Amino acid sequence: MRPQRITNGLICTTVAATLALLLTACGPSQPSTQGATEPATGSTTPIPQAAPETSAPPSSSASPAQSRPASPTTTSSAPAAPQSTAAGAQLCKASGLKATTDATGGGAAGSIYMELIITNSGEASCHLKGFAGVSLTTGPSGQPIGAPARRDTSAAVQDVLLAPGKSGTAVLRYTQAGNYPDCTKTAAAGFRIYPPEDTASLFVARPSDACSNASIELLSIGAFQAR
Repeated sequence: MRPQRITNGLICTTVAATLALLLTACGPSQPSTQGATEPATGSTTPIPQAAPETSAPPSSSASPAQSRPASPTTTSSAPAAPQSTAAGAQLCKASGLKATTDATGGGAAGSIYMELIITNSGEASCHLKGFAGVSLTTGPSGQPIGAPARRDTSAAVQDVLLAPGKSGTAVLRYTQAGNYPDCTKTAAAGFRIYPPEDTASLFVARPSDACSNASIELLSIGAFQAR
């Protein structure tokens, strides 16, 4: 009797398990999740894309500040600055000058040092710059005698602005003709003076001996300086 009961228990257990499986298969299917693939086609459900953003079209009416036409820009030129009197001054010319000498500078070793003084006798200012041409001569309209004065560059050249009545000076040295044994002496009435960069001349009366030998330099002249 006992083996028959065990066989009946096993049969009942097997039948119960089979019924449970049948109930599970016939039950409702689980709901699908969003975004799952459909088993019929195997393709994914397309997700609608957001429309691309587009910039708003410009307003047809502009603001008053934008629609107003720009006013034309006007420029005014500044008046030209007047030229200064000094900048417009010309070089001093013999026609507006007066020349004199001052021999109070003394002498040494047979030489006499003097000041050559050039005065502006005109009505406008002028520039006196550089070296004068100086020669001993037989007279106001006579020919030069011997060598002209050599330039003494020991003093720097200056641009001297001469107002009317003002003067500039240069050191003029005269060496005695008797210092040169081979000097052919000739009487001179004075000095012929050529202002810098001028072909007209002035005359300063000062009788002295000159050497007609062109190789003998009795005179030297320095650059003009302000007085």
